[in-house]
Amino acid sequence: MLDAERYKSLFQRNPALLVALDPDGYIVDASDAWLARFGYGRDELSAIRPQDLATETSVSRILDTYLPLLRRSGRLSGVPFDMRTKAGETVNCLADALVERDGADVLGTIVAYTELGAETNLEQHFSGLYLDTPAMLHTVDRDGRIVHVNERWLTKMGYRRSEVVGRLVADFIAPTEGSPDAPALVDIIAQGELDNEPRSYVTKRGDVLETVVSARADRDAAGNVTQMYVAIKDVTERNRAERQLRTAFEENARLREELERERDYLREEVQVSMNFGRIIGQSPPLQKMLAKLEAVAQTASSVLIHGESGVGKELVAHAIHGRSARSSGPLVKVNCASIPRELFESEFFGHVKGAFTGAHRDRIGRFELANGGTLFLDEIGEIPLELQGKLLRVIQEGEYERVGDDRTRNADVRLIAATNRDLEALVKAGGFREDLYYRVSVFPIDVPPLRERGDDIVQLASHFLERICLDLGRAPLRLSQQQSNLLREYAWPGNVRELKNVIERAVILSQGKILRLDLAMVDILDAAPDGNERAPEPLPQLMTEKDLLALQKRNLVTALKLCNGRVSGPGGAANLVGLKPSTFNDRMKKFGIAKPSAAATG
Repeated sequence: MLDAERYKSLFQRNPALLVALDPDGYIVDASDAWLARFGYGRDELSAIRPQDLATETSVSRILDTYLPLLRRSGRLSGVPFDMRTKAGETVNCLADALVERDGADVLGTIVAYTELGAETNLEQHFSGLYLDTPAMLHTVDRDGRIVHVNERWLTKMGYRRSEVVGRLVADFIAPTEGSPDAPALVDIIAQGELDNEPRSYVTKRGDVLETVVSARADRDAAGNVTQMYVAIKDVTERNRAERQLRTAFEENARLREELERERDYLREEVQVSMNFGRIIGQSPPLQKMLAKLEAVAQTASSVLIHGESGVGKELVAHAIHGRSARSSGPLVKVNCASIPRELFESEFFGHVKGAFTGAHRDRIGRFELANGGTLFLDEIGEIPLELQGKLLRVIQEGEYERVGDDRTRNADVRLIAATNRDLEALVKAGGFREDLYYRVSVFPIDVPPLRERGDDIVQLASHFLERICLDLGRAPLRLSQQQSNLLREYAWPGNVRELKNVIERAVILSQGKILRLDLAMVDILDAAPDGNERAPEPLPQLMTEKDLLALQKRNLVTALKLCNGRVSGPGGAANLVGLKPSTFNDRMKKFGIAKPSAAATG
């Protein structure tokens, strides 16, 4: 086994360019061959690191790439490493390095350098550029004249080497907008770096190559560029494919927009948000309606749903479809009130390409989409009179034609219609066909307004409150008895839709654990009966002191109603209006307000 001195002697006499580094990266020993090539004495080594000798372009690669890789993997193999001798000569090398460790501790590093020949050196400048694709490589001097090209460059451009070397690189750049001329190229070369810059080159045959160009430069001691090494990637086919793909995407976007409109036909839009898809309540009027719903659902009869706005007519249509033999088929909704008059026929029956201006392709109508299922005509009273005859035909005979087409098509559709208008009165006024009315109203169903449903109001409000708190991520809130009473007393002209909106608004406005129904139900509070006072008049723009005092008194009375006469404590009237209980009591005395009795508030 060799002793340390023998090993050291063999290391120093090795003909290869070797250095040994300490854990901090400083040279602790070098072979005689390395000392001779780089011109240093052995006594000068301890203050030198390899990166101290590297050229400017190599230093960044060493610090950013090689050292992190060496620390991570423990070795380097064949990485380009350009160093300057003590006399300033640049030596182009490949470096191999191996780290010696003791567990996680670095003991030292051995680096072997292999000096490159001139031609190999030129090609080596391009390592790391477009590693996964063949690159066109050329080298230019500071004046922009080509001093070297690789075979890939010559093959792609169609030239022989003798036709290229010594010429200005500007001679091969296509004269397109934004392309640099010869003086501009000299300025670019002086900057020394390019990173995926777009350029167009002209081949010998005259074809234009679309490329991206990257480059790096060698500099002299004064920092001036001596040569620039350029790597070119041909992206002509890629750009052509991208342009074709972009065109296809634009066409797809247009088609997708049209398809989404058709998809909307097929959505079961009657999953109405106001009731979260469920019919809730136990009141006699609602039970009567549900009994009629169950009776007609399994039949094929047309149904006319009548009710005020917001009562849930769409929800009833959905329930009929869901309980019918057609439940596995589509439920297609047509909102007749939202369709422009000139498009009704196309929406119902579809059209063929070229049938009218803007008909760029064939389009299927709602009857065809609903084939085998149910068609829900919401707001049927809004259908133009001139189209009602065609609608009657398809309902009676199950046949129709697309706009612009003479082919007769069949429709197997169950019809459910809905309206908030008095169709009988409309028939008498001549605004609705009598025969169509009798066709769509084979089985009428009246949806009761919310004001007639008694305790259903509180049940619905509790349901909405629970779901809205969940959807908004709020802690559960509950309705008090006083709030429930106020809900029952209001007429609800907007029906279930209005109720849901009020509850959602109250949840949003409530900051603590108390539901601030008072902030969301101004109309209800103003409409609530008061045993001794008339409902307040609308506030004038300018209020007198007397008006202000009356308003303050009314506010205290309202707070007492909501809290069942309780002044203090959490949720008390004083807490609601933001006063101390003692202050609240003082103001009650000032205004002569007596606490409401349980009978008055309950």
